[in-house]
Formats: sequence, structure tokens, C-alpha cells
Amino acid sequence: MRVQVAIIGGGPAGLLLGQRLHQAGIAAVILEQRSAAYVLGRIRAGVLEQGTVDLMDQLGVGQRMHAQGLVHGGFDLGFRNTRQRIDLHRLTHGRQVMVYGQTELTRDLMDARSACGAVTEYEAEDVQLHDFDGAAPRVTWRRQGVAHELHCDFIAGCDGFHGVSRASVPPAALKVFERSYPFGWLGVLSETPPVSHELIYSNHERGFALCSMRSLTRSRYYIQCPADDTLAQWSDQAFWDELRRRLDPESAERMVTGPSIEKSIAPLRSFVAEPMRFGRLFLAGDAAHIVPPTGAKGLNLAASDVQYLSQALIEHYQQRSDDGIDHYSERCLRRVWNAVRFSWWFTSLMHRFPEGGEFGQKVQEAEIGYLLQSEAAATVLAENYVGLPLDH
Repeated sequence: MRVQVAIIGGGPAGLLLGQRLHQAGIAAVILEQRSAAYVLGRIRAGVLEQGTVDLMDQLGVGQRMHAQGLVHGGFDLGFRNTRQRIDLHRLTHGRQVMVYGQTELTRDLMDARSACGAVTEYEAEDVQLHDFDGAAPRVTWRRQGVAHELHCDFIAGCDGFHGVSRASVPPAALKVFERSYPFGWLGVLSETPPVSHELIYSNHERGFALCSMRSLTRSRYYIQCPADDTLAQWSDQAFWDELRRRLDPESAERMVTGPSIEKSIAPLRSFVAEPMRFGRLFLAGDAAHIVPPTGAKGLNLAASDVQYLSQALIEHYQQRSDDGIDHYSERCLRRVWNAVRFSWWFTSLMHRFPEGGEFGQKVQEAEIGYLLQSEAAATVLAENYVGLPLDH
């Protein structure tokens, strides 16, 4: 087989890239290690920046998102048993976010890819990348015991943190920046109406809490927990009791609880690998960077990577220009580090850090107080939360 672009990874980043390239008439095959059902079964983020919503519309796959997604013009910030709204729409001159589960976005992209006849190879085992430092890259894999080989012009590594793409890069060519946080997020998904029509981010003396949702009938809740906690320590009732303690009295009283349909503990970390291009191999999404979920940037950063990469490839094939390819890593990393900085700041603002002590706690409380009183400080938060425009 031969195509122009081999895309490694069939999650949102790979599917977004595949759809954009198909739209531009560029032949691409997606190789995914897992089954389609497994990819759809992953519970992930659900807050889309304006730029990601615009990209879905540009790709012609935004119809169901607009019909079922929830447009949010703000969110509530809880502090000292009260809530204050951050008005994203007003502070950013009309920008807002969309609550639409990553699972649903993935389903829309899968359906579009199937409808246009584009090829996705699921359950591709032992994927290996070859010769991407030269002029003729190729990818090999096995499926049901049969060996396959794909020749291509470029390889897009969209296969996540544990994927083969970044692991194929010689260690000496990579510089890695990493920070692990001393806590995790215990998350529960339940078939219950959300406690509020917009998200609630709560800073509480017992730890951070987040009230989110996937629809008007499905809620997603999180609480900060020690990094070494296990699910066996948290019954559904223990989770609901602790969540209520961390919310303002009105929200705690209004909350509807029910059995969890998914429960997990996610560690929090920041990770960036530089550069994001190695000859004819490009990294995109979690293969190159991970941020704490506090700022809702993970999926949105993957979408912005895809916009930079797809434009670079389109320029290469249609305009015979490699300017976008040559500046891909630089452009992506400027945006990545802005998101890393914001996610680090918002995480530091909203969580309790065991090592911070009383002094650190007082400083955090003073900063939250300033944020809630200052229009300028709230504007900085709002601009970063809805997503800054792409840097061209």
C-alpha cells in the first residue's frame, strides 16, 4: 500500500486530521492499535473551546454537536461556601465553550470517515515506524497474524502518551519537560441531572471539586484525592458525601445523586516533548504533550495541533511550500506552553497542596480573592479558558 500520509492513532487527533486531509483531497490511512468499540468506550474530556467547535464545523461534522451540545457562556468559581460567575461571553467579547463529550465527538468523526470511505485499520498490532528521517518513510504492522506494510510521504503520530510514535524517536533527539502533582482526580459519571447549568470549580479547605456534565441528564463530577488512593477506598456514597462537603450549601442541597456508571482516578501531570517534528514524522496531541485537566486543554490542544499540521501538509501538496512543515513544531509549542502555563496556574489556584503549608494557603486565598474582585484578572482567566486564537 502507498498513501501520502500515514496517521498513527484513531482517537480524536488522528480522526480530526484524517477528516481534514480527506477534505483537502490528500490520501491518508489511520492505524489504530485498539478496536473501534474500545476507542469509543474511553471516557474523556467534554469542554470544547470555540476554535475546536469551529474546526468541527469546518469539517462538516458539527451537526449533532450543535443539536446536543451545551453552549456555556461562563462558569462558577466556588470559594468559602459561595459561588461567583466568571462571565466568559462578556469578558471575551462573545467567545464561549461547548460541553460535548469526547466520546460523542469521536463517534461523529468515525461516522464521517466511514461515510466517505476513508480507511481506518483497527486492531493493528506491532506497529513500527521506519525511515522517517529520510525521504521514503514506511509503517509496518500485523493484523490477525498477517504482516502489512504502508509506504507514505509523511507520518503523523497521534497515538497518545503511551504510543509508538514518540517512542520511535531516538532519545537523544528529544527534550522532555515533566511535572507530576501530588494528588489525583477521582471522577464519577452518573445518569443524573447536573447540579448547575454551567460548570462549578470549587476551592475548598478539604480539596478541589468540579461539577461538570455530558448532557442535561448525565453528570460528571470530580474531587481531588491523594495520588495513592484506590477505587476500593471510595464507595459511591463516600464520593457523594465528600463532594457535598466541598460545595456551597445551595449546590450541595440541590445535587441529585445516583449509582456511578463509571468511576476512575486520574493522576495529574504536565508533560511536553520537544521538538514535535523529526524529519517526516510529526507528533500531535497527547503523543507530544499532556496538561492537567483543570483548564480543559487536552483535547483542544490536540485540535490546534491538527490545524497547524493539516495546513502545513495542504501547503506542501497544493502550494509546493514547506514553510508550514518547517515551522510546525515552533508554532505548536508556543501554544502548548501557553496552555501548560495556564493549566499549571489554574491547578495551583484551585487545589490544596500538602507541601504549601499555611503560608502557601494564605497566598492562594489572597489570589482567589483578587481574581473575584478584579475585572482585569477575571478577563485573563476567561481569555485563556475559551482559548486564544491560533498563532500564524
